[in-house]
Amino acid sequence: MRAAVLYGTVGAVLLSGLAAAPATEEGIRFGKCPVVEGLPDGVECGKVEVPLDYARPDGRRISLTVSRIRAKGKNAQGRKVARQGALVFNPGGPGASGMFFPLIGHLPEWKRIGAAYDLVGYAPRGVGRSAPLSCQDPKRLHRGPSPAPTHPSEAYKKKRIAQAKAYARGCAERGGSALRHYHSLNNARDLDVLRAALGEPRLTFMGASYGTYFGALYASLFPSHVRRMVLDSAVNPDPEQIWYRNNLDQSAAFEGRWADFRTWAAKHHRVYGLGDTPEKVLRSYRRAAARLAAKPAGGKVGPGQLQGAFLQAAYYDDYWPQRALALSAYLKGDPKPLVQIAGPYPEAAVEQENAKAVYTAVECNDGPWPTRWRDWDRDNTRLARTAPFETWDNVWTNLPCAYWDGPRQRPLDVRTGPGELPPTLILAAERDAAAPYDGAIELHRRLWGSVLVTERDAGNHGVSGGPNKCVNGYVEAYLLEGRVPDRRAACAPRPEQQPGAARVGAAGTLRVGRG
Repeated sequence: MRAAVLYGTVGAVLLSGLAAAPATEEGIRFGKCPVVEGLPDGVECGKVEVPLDYARPDGRRISLTVSRIRAKGKNAQGRKVARQGALVFNPGGPGASGMFFPLIGHLPEWKRIGAAYDLVGYAPRGVGRSAPLSCQDPKRLHRGPSPAPTHPSEAYKKKRIAQAKAYARGCAERGGSALRHYHSLNNARDLDVLRAALGEPRLTFMGASYGTYFGALYASLFPSHVRRMVLDSAVNPDPEQIWYRNNLDQSAAFEGRWADFRTWAAKHHRVYGLGDTPEKVLRSYRRAAARLAAKPAGGKVGPGQLQGAFLQAAYYDDYWPQRALALSAYLKGDPKPLVQIAGPYPEAAVEQENAKAVYTAVECNDGPWPTRWRDWDRDNTRLARTAPFETWDNVWTNLPCAYWDGPRQRPLDVRTGPGELPPTLILAAERDAAAPYDGAIELHRRLWGSVLVTERDAGNHGVSGGPNKCVNGYVEAYLLEGRVPDRRAACAPRPEQQPGAARVGAAGTLRVGRG
């Protein structure tokens, strides 16, 4: 039997307050970062302790790792700039770490913000060294080339069901009784403890992708603790969407982004030779997938790895030239570029397995999922008829949630009333597939006084800090001066990606998470 949240919103806030109070006194002792973090000199690291279970704030505690670069205090002309406190960032996931975020202050688009704010990143519970989760031996994560059927057979479905059940069991066995406490509501509560430990009376926060969801939870749970909040590439917070329906919407939207890439590649047929129409580019892709099924590239890259590489291109425009070039080279007889972008990286296996484990635990714990395979099969067979690119891959990623052994949370009804919350800034690209645009509209509707800035005719996942000066202008005006436009504003799309060019993506060099 699945349990819902064991205590109401008011009780949760009171209990979270009990955890935040000692954090205010203890603070965070920042110092040199451990070598394992891979951060350069100039970045400080520390830890903050949070309750594993907020219903028992005096019980077991876990440590979250935190990183910081202090506000520079001077602008590009050397003039003094007043410090505005800490800007805390989360890149999404679930399962992504923000420990590298402070380095973003070195980028031109972030220098004004880095002059006024301490740039603070952290690894949420379960991620990296923050009470890490694991569901399987990392050595088993990459087991060679794999298929990627857009219309899988019954035999293949049975195989993937068995794998999903085994993975869910592995999470339960490795995570033990603590596993149930890794969910979005606790991520929001942890954020309030971090705020207190940083000595901030009110939180200035930037969340991207999934980070917008628990940022919205935070705004609902602790509206009086919010100073400023940027929610970039907002996911739909409607309780009915968490998370099964959001994933269906995501799969449908990825078909459009896959078409965007093929349209771009066709436009640059003279460079890549993949075809001068989107349909011809698709035929080139399918021809490559068929070859890889017969003989994996380098013995490592099959159709599954090919699909994964081009799924990343559906997230980020600046991956397009590299992906198109690799596909073109492979079809001309050179597999090396494709192996380089799509092949496994054993040295990253531990980090990747950890991210997958946290993603699964949070998504499965956050709300109800269909427990009958026939429901998944019906919904996704229907969807795959019109959106075959990502539908089944998304199913296999989330299917462990059908067999999850543990209590589920009741998703919070994200909502704030007049005067409860300062203005918040929501950013969205109209053609974003990982966070479909309807989700941003829904979040805008639910957070009273919020402002929605839309990047028109664009689909990059992550809008701020990139090449769109219009969007960056709204973010700077808000974070530095507290100014927001009326309700809604729009920006023209970022400059079109050029062949052979690569641009810094959302949040600078940091990539936002899966959803």
